[in-house]
Amino acid sequence: MIHTRRAFDPHQIRLVIFDLDGTLIDSRLDLVHSVNAALRHIGRQELPDEVIASYVGDGAPILIQRALGGEAVDTALVQKGLQFFLSYYREHKLDHTTVYDGIREALALIQQPHRDANRNGFQRKMAVLTNKPVGPSRAIVDALGLGSFFGQVYGGNSFASKKPDPEGARRLADENGIKPEQTAIVGDSHVDIETGRNAGLWTIGVSYGFAPHSLEACPPDVLVDTPKELAAVLE
Repeated sequence: MIHTRRAFDPHQIRLVIFDLDGTLIDSRLDLVHSVNAALRHIGRQELPDEVIASYVGDGAPILIQRALGGEAVDTALVQKGLQFFLSYYREHKLDHTTVYDGIREALALIQQPHRDANRNGFQRKMAVLTNKPVGPSRAIVDALGLGSFFGQVYGGNSFASKKPDPEGARRLADENGIKPEQTAIVGDSHVDIETGRNAGLWTIGVSYGFAPHSLEACPPDVLVDTPKELAAVLE
């Protein structure tokens, strides 16, 4: 079901920025396995899948910090775990990761030529902005056959700051020559919605991802339950 808090005209949206994990791809198992491999490496007990999945969204350093117990953890231990996690994940990032059912079809529909209110034709631009490191992000997007949809793929180490800081979203809008009010960001967590708000974008949340609970406290302009609904909102 589509839930709308602040209606917008899809014909004005020229750029759509997508989160990656939990929005375009189901990478839960590979992230869980990589975090638990890092925990084993530094002599810590493994964590349940759902606990690790709830930690995803703010980038690899914070993911490992949370898995180790939070802010009070020794910095050197976090760094050791992070280095192993990144190395392990690079090798295993595509073991189980898949594109969510319906995403390819939704992207194709969203990218179709459209007409604005003045009947002027245009084709939407699309990009990926994730807090995952940019190297594995681009490799995953290309390996899963999504690369042709996106003009840019930026990661958590592409800029001086990560989401929810608006730097990356603003850069994407600037590089595409598109105004913030003509841009929508799509994501599965409060991080993406806060990013959109901070950058002055329209926000679309997806409830099928890793952190739908976080959207309750940070509701998007539009909330959808499926990729098909996502396409319908932007058509």
